[in-house]
Amino acid sequence: MTAKHIIFIGQVQGVGFRFTAFHTANRYKLTGFVRNSPDGTVEMLAQGPSDNIADCIREIKESFAGYTRETKIEEVTLNPQYTDFKITF
Repeated sequence: MTAKHIIFIGQVQGVGFRFTAFHTANRYKLTGFVRNSPDGTVEMLAQGPSDNIADCIREIKESFAGYTRETKIEEVTLNPQYTDFKITF
């Protein structure tokens, strides 16, 4: 199990990004959250098996290839408070 903090940069708000990320993360059985940030980016915390996180991020990036300009990924400490994956505000 691992945890990744991901920032998606580009035209990622107002295009169904969080909804798609939510459903994709749930298909890969990840825990964490996705939310819009005030600076126009989308922030995501994904926790689970490394391969599942990588596949989830790849799938989201492919779905929004015309919208994402950059993706920043950082490994972080697992947070046991997340038992499912949610859209937060």
